[in-house]
Amino acid sequence: MFEFKLPDLGEGLEEGEVVAWLVKEGDVVTEDQPMVKVLTDKAEVEIPAPKAGKIHKLHAKDGDKVKVGAVLVEIDG
Repeated sequence: MFEFKLPDLGEGLEEGEVVAWLVKEGDVVTEDQPMVKVLTDKAEVEIPAPKAGKIHKLHAKDGDKVKVGAVLVEIDG
């Protein structure tokens, strides 16, 4: 099980807001496939899957604020 954490989006930002998930639990993703849109103070950023696998669990819902370094999603594979 791979825990993917919200990466540092630059410019000293400490959190982002989940705008929309582009995947759901049970989906199979490929590496670099767009996975989630996150809104920061500066811009909306699309975050790709860091690796291929099956989405096991989403740790945030649309509208949730997530701190940099917090687990966003668990990926099997």
